[in-house]
Amino acid sequence: MNIFTAASVRAGALALAAAAFFAVPPAQAHESCVAEGAWFVPGGGKVAPQVILGRAASAQVTLLGESHDSADHHRWELHTVAALAALHPNMVLGFEMFPRRVQAALDRWVAGESTEEEFLKASDWSQVWGYDAALYLPLFHFARMHHIPMLALNVERGMVRLVGAKGLDAVPPEQREGVNDPAEPGENYQARLFDAYSQHPDKNASPPERSDPAFRRFVEAQLVWDRAMAQALAAAVARDPDALVVGVMGARHITYGEGVPHQLENLGIARVSSLLPWDHEADCGDFSAGLASAVYGVPYLPPAASKPPPPLLGIHIESVAAGIRVSSVTPGSIAEAAGLRAEDVLTAAAGTAVRTAGDLKAIVARMEPGTWLPLTAMRAGAPVELTAKFPPTK
Repeated sequence: MNIFTAASVRAGALALAAAAFFAVPPAQAHESCVAEGAWFVPGGGKVAPQVILGRAASAQVTLLGESHDSADHHRWELHTVAALAALHPNMVLGFEMFPRRVQAALDRWVAGESTEEEFLKASDWSQVWGYDAALYLPLFHFARMHHIPMLALNVERGMVRLVGAKGLDAVPPEQREGVNDPAEPGENYQARLFDAYSQHPDKNASPPERSDPAFRRFVEAQLVWDRAMAQALAAAVARDPDALVVGVMGARHITYGEGVPHQLENLGIARVSSLLPWDHEADCGDFSAGLASAVYGVPYLPPAASKPPPPLLGIHIESVAAGIRVSSVTPGSIAEAAGLRAEDVLTAAAGTAVRTAGDLKAIVARMEPGTWLPLTAMRAGAPVELTAKFPPTK
């Protein structure tokens, strides 16, 4: 793993192409077609908030789409969830961000049995998601404060990658995490997936065809992703038919009734509402009938001053049984100045044991310019004490 990156590594071409597909497209500078601070129905017009929220609160499942790194989108989600909870207090909150295996950590958090730090560590946040937890914590705290169950919707990324590499039929049932065969996608969804697939850098030399087996595997991987979340949402509905089940996920899992809504329909969930935030400079060419049940015009705020980049040690690492093995050290880096060497195994940082890359990244991310980080490593079977010195801001 490369400690240079700000978020967890998402390995492989499949993950890169999927990230491109499910990201919100770049904003284009022109007057917005959705007024700020108001709800609009694509293909319809402006609709009163109480009407939109009333419809969403009476659905079996309401989906909220986001761009994962947008603070505005996360604030909108919090406000929307709060409004829906006022109308329908019997609520379940599902999150794309968590794989099923960490459900117990979510249960403990809502029950008030863990601190923020304990929750993020137990849910393996830095590894399974990696986006800034501060963006999501207000929503997590809202669920905890109001005793709203949180639901892990996702599966392991490794399973999705395996489908992308070999196809769904090649994945044994015991490795599917309970995901059954997805409903076939519509033509529009396949076309969007093909656009994302074609844009991957390794396709530049030889443009792909829709008939390529590799593209079919790519489609199957995305369908498994959608199906997994839809099944988890549908199961929540089955457990409590009177609850409003809310799913928080990337916007492109939701748009045009494709992705998760399509899979929910196939699973017999008839009343689904999909709500999206609309940025001030988003492309109005995308604002068309069927985009979502409703969109909200997010008020424009001038961009904040950019934050300094996160501190970097300058090492490549991998987790091993004894700790974290340094596979290489970048010349001229803080790690080299500290005396770290390739094949050193880090066992502690700042006096805290480190067992995974996430442990080390979390500690390094808290370092401020001008501070020192004590490190303990095993070298040729003997412990060595080192100090990484982060230079002051110039």
